[in-house]
Order: sequence, then structure tokens, then C-alpha cells
Amino acid sequence: MKHLKSVNHIGYAVRDIQKTAQFYLDAGWQLSEIYEEEVQHAKIAFLTKDGFPKIELVAPLKEGEPSPIDTYLQKIGCCTYHVCYDVDDIEQAVEDLFDEGFKPLFEPVESVAMDNHQICYLYHLHVGLIELVD
Repeated sequence: MKHLKSVNHIGYAVRDIQKTAQFYLDAGWQLSEIYEEEVQHAKIAFLTKDGFPKIELVAPLKEGEPSPIDTYLQKIGCCTYHVCYDVDDIEQAVEDLFDEGFKPLFEPVESVAMDNHQICYLYHLHVGLIELVD
């Protein structure tokens, strides 16, 4: 895990960004714009508040169309489902984490919601789902 510099955000699977965000807005958090991530088949927004980690809200892009978070929403409902880490070199980090037993879910791709930085999700049986961003 030598490549993981810091926590970028904590990701929540939600059905409706606005409905979930309202709880946080009432507590003084700020909501970003809502991004439509075609490559992830999801809508994404971020919640920020001084002194707290950034929260990512991830909802299905279009009702009735498959989304990677459907499994979480169907089995558990709204839930925390990943932690995202900053890395300097995403290609090298993916390679090294693969050697440690992580399985990349796809090759690194650009994310509109992450200012066009490269992202990649990886899964490990004993760690769960993580996201990397360069």
C-alpha cells in the first residue's frame, strides 16, 4: 500500500443524490454540482465540510438501466461502499496492488467528476472495494 498517499473521499451508494444530500446540507455541508459519468453509468456529487473527509454520493445514471452500484442498493440500500485514495502514478499503483492480490475492475479511465483525472476501482477479498485517483 506504499502508493496510497491520502484518502481522497469516501463513496456512498445512494438512490437519489438530492434526497441523501439534504441530510448533510441541513448540517452545514456543501454540495458540488451533479456530474453524469457515462463511463461509470452513474451520477456523482461531492459533499464537503471543513474538518471532515469528502463524501462522494453515487447514484444510478438512469432509472431502469444497469449501474455498478445496483448490487449495493438492491442488497443493502444506501451504504458506504468504497474508499478512494490519491496516488502519484495510477498505472504503477494498479500493478503493485495487483501483485498484492487486488483485482482491477477495469483499466484506469478519465473521470469528469474528478476533474478528468484517471480513476480505477480494485477489489480484494479481505479489504473490499477501493478506488484510486491520480
